Amino acid sequence: MNPPQRIGPYRVERLLGFGSFATVWLGHDPALDARVAIKVLAENWSHDLRVRERFLDEARLLWRLDHQRLVRVHSVGELADGRPYLVMAWAEGGSLRDRLAAGPLPVGRALWVLREIAAGVAVLHANGIVHRDLTPGNVLFQPSPANHLPDESATTPTTGSEDSASGDAGTDESVLIADLGLAKALAAASGLTARAGTPGYMAPEQESPAALVDARTDVFGLGRLGTTLLGTPPPGATGPEDTPGRNDTADGPAGAIALRPGVPPDVAAVLHRATARSPAERYPDAAAFAAALDLATGTAGPSASTDQPSPVRRPRRRPLRAATLLGAATLAVTALAGTAFTVLWPGWLGRDSRIGTDSTSRITVALPEGWRATGSGWIGQRGPDGDLEPALVMSPDPERWPTDPTVPGAFVGLSGSLAERHDPAGYLAERPHAECEAAPVRTVRRGSVDWYVAAFTACRTGKPVIVEVAALAPDSAGLLYVQVAPPANASANFVDTLLAGIRVRP
Repeated sequence: MNPPQRIGPYRVERLLGFGSFATVWLGHDPALDARVAIKVLAENWSHDLRVRERFLDEARLLWRLDHQRLVRVHSVGELADGRPYLVMAWAEGGSLRDRLAAGPLPVGRALWVLREIAAGVAVLHANGIVHRDLTPGNVLFQPSPANHLPDESATTPTTGSEDSASGDAGTDESVLIADLGLAKALAAASGLTARAGTPGYMAPEQESPAALVDARTDVFGLGRLGTTLLGTPPPGATGPEDTPGRNDTADGPAGAIALRPGVPPDVAAVLHRATARSPAERYPDAAAFAAALDLATGTAGPSASTDQPSPVRRPRRRPLRAATLLGAATLAVTALAGTAFTVLWPGWLGRDSRIGTDSTSRITVALPEGWRATGSGWIGQRGPDGDLEPALVMSPDPERWPTDPTVPGAFVGLSGSLAERHDPAGYLAERPHAECEAAPVRTVRRGSVDWYVAAFTACRTGKPVIVEVAALAPDSAGLLYVQVAPPANASANFVDTLLAGIRVRP
């Protein structure tokens, strides 16, 4: 991977990490003469409104919460190709995954880290947020020898082991919760939702796209982190991801959890309950888990606060520039190069209809009145020949549609490679919109195609209405994916009429 020289005004120093949806770079802020972490949306997801929305959700959540236990976001921006990026505080102490790769933490330190993680997750739960992906890679450390100010929810467990009083009280650094890209408002986390999380730390209910995901899902992740930090690794384990889940049964972890010497024995019962297969058998939230951990380690008492933390109040801080904040609040679909728009007058549409087609002429769409089409391929989706698979964007103003919530439009893509991995219903299940109200998925037959349609309304950010549609194209041409933002005054059958005008050539 060739690193960019600059991202916006920031000079890029090196790669910090990458995942399925984003790449994180270490950058230098010339205005503050400080290092920052810059998270950039992956190129192969730049076309997808859902992924871009989830990416920007992280910036909105962190900016709104602005808490010392969470990674702080400074600003957002957009690359020349349309991909958004987040500028965040750089956690110089690295991740828990990095530290565990070097070997187990001392028991006292491991207990302190687990308690600090629970306190950070409790902040999310107090503000109606469920993280859904608590892993060692999403726990960061920020050295703070002079500025660490433990809040009212912080306590330091002691165990009587020799490392518990060896400077591991935690005042030398703070623990931060990172990567909220999978986080959702608890009120919107049920219904049509993506299977998301990291195997080994993911709660059983996350396997089902229709299951309720709430604070107890994060409690499961806390229990898995506790097993990783405090449990005895099974034979053959090669890293922190190997510890949890190795001996699971249908009812949860099998038998008593084996703890390392020096861990209070009552901690095993806490971890066992936290990782119960049924959410109803777990602690209700992170604050309750932390309280149970305090009792198990003998630290609960007058000095140990186990109350649910109050929703955070936002302190004064340097405001985002207006243009930057606008960029974070909008949605985009693609960074398509070039224009491939053709106007035809086919008899099957009548004299007053127009046709849009992609650059390969494999997709043909009857355009609503006043709309035009643009696009030369589906960025991130390539066929066996290495070329971009066909796609187009249509809108009254295709250039403004990605960034203006008031501009309607639609994306239409055809992918043979996606058809090999997904059926239409499964593909839609991976496309939720947390800021919207989800209607039940319906099916409709239009244009000799059986479409699966999922509508999202009353969206609090971005487009007010988003409709996700998928189908298998005739003649095994591939998976058809359509994303529609209807006009404000659209008729009830607008989407169905649009679908009826889509034609695909094998």
